Amino acid sequence: MAHILLAEDDTSMLGFLKLALEKAGHSVDTKENGVDALQALDGKTHYDLLLTDIVMPGMDGIELSQKAAQIRPDLKIMFITGFSAVAIDRKDFDDRNEKILSKPFHLNDLVDQVETLLAA
Repeated sequence: MAHILLAEDDTSMLGFLKLALEKAGHSVDTKENGVDALQALDGKTHYDLLLTDIVMPGMDGIELSQKAAQIRPDLKIMFITGFSAVAIDRKDFDDRNEKILSKPFHLNDLVDQVETLLAA
C-alpha cells in the first residue's frame, strides 16, 4: 500500500482521516500545517501521495502542492476542502496526478478516491 503525507489543521479531522487510511492498509504521516508538511517532503522519506486541506494557516494547500511538485514531480496530490467556493485555476492541475475532494465526504469515499488516484 501507499505511504501518505496528510496535512490538515483540524486535529479531529486529521485523526479521522489517518485512521480511515490506515485501516485501508496505508502508512500515514500527519502534519498540522503546510510548512511542516513541506519540510517532511524535503526529507529522505518517500511519499506516494500528499493529501492536503486547501485552507490552512501559514502555507495553504495550493502553495504546498506547488512547492511539493517542484521537490517531487511524481508525487500524487489530493486536496480536501470544506469551502466549495474556493477558486482553483484548473490549468494548475494535471488531472492524472491531482484530485479535489469536497467536505463533507464519507471516509469510504476518501479511501476509494485515494486508491483510484494512486492507481492512475
